[in-house]
Amino acid sequence: MSSKIAAFLKKKDIEFSAKRYGIDALGAMAQGLFASLLIGTIISTLGEQLGIQVLIEVGNYAKAATGPAMAAAIGYALKCPPLVLFSLIAVGGAANTLGGAGGPLAVFIITVFAAELGKMVSKETKIDIIVTPCVTILSGVLLSMWWAPGIGAAANAVGSAIMWATDLQPFLMGICVSVLVGVALTLPISSAAICAALGLTGLAGGAAVAGCCAQMVGFAVMSFKENRWGGLVAQGIGTSMLQMGNIVKNPRIWIAPTLASAITGPIATCVFKMQMNGAAVASGMGTCGFVGQIGVYTGWINDISAGTKTAITAFDWLGLVLICFVLPAVLTWLISIPLRKKGWIKENDLKLDL
Repeated sequence: MSSKIAAFLKKKDIEFSAKRYGIDALGAMAQGLFASLLIGTIISTLGEQLGIQVLIEVGNYAKAATGPAMAAAIGYALKCPPLVLFSLIAVGGAANTLGGAGGPLAVFIITVFAAELGKMVSKETKIDIIVTPCVTILSGVLLSMWWAPGIGAAANAVGSAIMWATDLQPFLMGICVSVLVGVALTLPISSAAICAALGLTGLAGGAAVAGCCAQMVGFAVMSFKENRWGGLVAQGIGTSMLQMGNIVKNPRIWIAPTLASAITGPIATCVFKMQMNGAAVASGMGTCGFVGQIGVYTGWINDISAGTKTAITAFDWLGLVLICFVLPAVLTWLISIPLRKKGWIKENDLKLDL
């Protein structure tokens, strides 16, 4: 019986693994978030600053598609057949709406269940065009009604606890959040999706931005000798995940940017009190397309509109530039010098195939 089940799952391309769900699906969800909520926020903010109403409307439409976009991206990563993939759009909308502040996490969990159930029945009947969408949508929406509010509340509670602890202990939590989120950004998982799922904003969001920037800018500068300008751009405004293969070969190359994040995190929280009050997903993006910095700026605008901030000051800009660009570059480069002299980082250890 177990061999028959295994054969059926293989035929349906259903794979219960950490890679399929924790890397492929989670990473795809972050792309769905970027292609809806994040880019919508950027466009609408640009419209507000330039006074162009059509850009505001375009951005709002993009943001409204957040749940469906995440679900479709997850379904794509899970290799869903077309009818399942398209049906997940409704599931994503329901899960994101009912999940509240924890909508992204609700979308992730519920979409995975609905997608795999849909794949199980796909092309198993002569009325596939009716059965497959029915099973996918009914299972997903009913699970959303049942699970999403609780998942959202749990995610919100965890995110709130992290933000509360960061407000209470900005130095220690600045280190913890910066290092952990920065490490997540370089690992083949999605730091952006994690921050979005937990609704990580405020001081904790600022520390997360600092950690991500330390990894991206740090690796870009530290490997400049090996990768030159192409590597600087690919890692600095692309992703430090490109170094994952080299990290597996020599984990010591990860020391410098990680230590840099442990320094910039508490500087962000204690000295500049840098907060991310834009979209939570931007907290886990770092300098990728400068999304983290745009998110911080969006937060400033939101705070001014809400009356909690009077104006954007020179000190705000100084903190943003130092935390996101200058300090990660200088600190990582300085820390890497003794590591190279000690032989922990050898020639071409940071070389990328670009």
